[in-house]
Amino acid sequence: MMKNFGIQSNLQGQRLSIFNQKKQSLLLCRKHIVPASQMTSSMKIWSRLVKFTSAIADTTNKRIVQQGAVSKDTYLVPPHIRKPDYSHKSMLLTRLSSSIELKNKEQIKQLKDACVIAKNILAKAKLMVEPGVTTEHINGVVHSEIIKCGAFPSPLSYKGFPKSCCTSVNNVVCHGIPDDRPLLNGDIINIDITVFVNGCHGDTSDTFAVGKIDKRAHKLILSTQHCLKLGIQACVPGNNFSKIGCAIEKFANSRGFSVCKEFVGHGIGSYFHGPPNVLHTTNSSNLLMKPGMAFTIEPILMEGSNQIKRLSDGWTIVSKDNLRSAQAEHTVLITDTGVEILT
Repeated sequence: MMKNFGIQSNLQGQRLSIFNQKKQSLLLCRKHIVPASQMTSSMKIWSRLVKFTSAIADTTNKRIVQQGAVSKDTYLVPPHIRKPDYSHKSMLLTRLSSSIELKNKEQIKQLKDACVIAKNILAKAKLMVEPGVTTEHINGVVHSEIIKCGAFPSPLSYKGFPKSCCTSVNNVVCHGIPDDRPLLNGDIINIDITVFVNGCHGDTSDTFAVGKIDKRAHKLILSTQHCLKLGIQACVPGNNFSKIGCAIEKFANSRGFSVCKEFVGHGIGSYFHGPPNVLHTTNSSNLLMKPGMAFTIEPILMEGSNQIKRLSDGWTIVSKDNLRSAQAEHTVLITDTGVEILT
């Protein structure tokens, strides 16, 4: 399927080149003020096409998100709120660990508490999504609400990340930094919330419509949410983790979308990110699910190619073809009989 994207892109490029040649000819005619009565039927058709295509190009350009100004405001965290250990040593030990934590009853309770807060904060963030609102404003409210709950916003200062949540709009695939760009009618935005409380992280995200969106964007969001559902349905004690990615990619491809390969789900608990890595694409992992395992499933579906690039801020990931993506995420727990969605 990925090869088809390349072929389609080449054909579109050839057609666009031919169109541009015709467009230039038409513009020359306009420059010399050719009266409508003297225009040939072909010229009239091309005139309509120019107007139609220009309108499409204008809409597409609005969807391509350019980085706004990121404020240098300091988001204060009261001293009584416990902060996660983001020291180099701590994160290195987690990254090098190959063992997957099987959580006990106390750890599960702590994890559930964190996930409930994350879920509620995401619901509040959703209510702010409307044209004219900046992602910086959403971040400020998210930060305040998390602090009110006695929790710490996990993204803040994680490897230098400057904000309290991630906001990824349109062609931004993930890890978008909240800034001063106002949301526009027709945008789609993923808001990723993670909180740390009582020694545990809880992680969730979803993609929302800004005002009225087009049918393709609506299909992208619904397909992403269904992929998350299918991934969760594959979670049963004794199942291979590979079943998650296989189910997700099969459905995504059937709906005409590709799946981002680089960003995966992850183990979570006392650490923000740890084993296991949960792939969202077809794979042959033989790792088995066991009761007590907790991890995120967070597929990213992409409108076109799944090729990505990182911007100069070191965080923001965008699609190479500037087409849109959507992401949906839950933290889940493998139980003795199946799976429990914690967010």
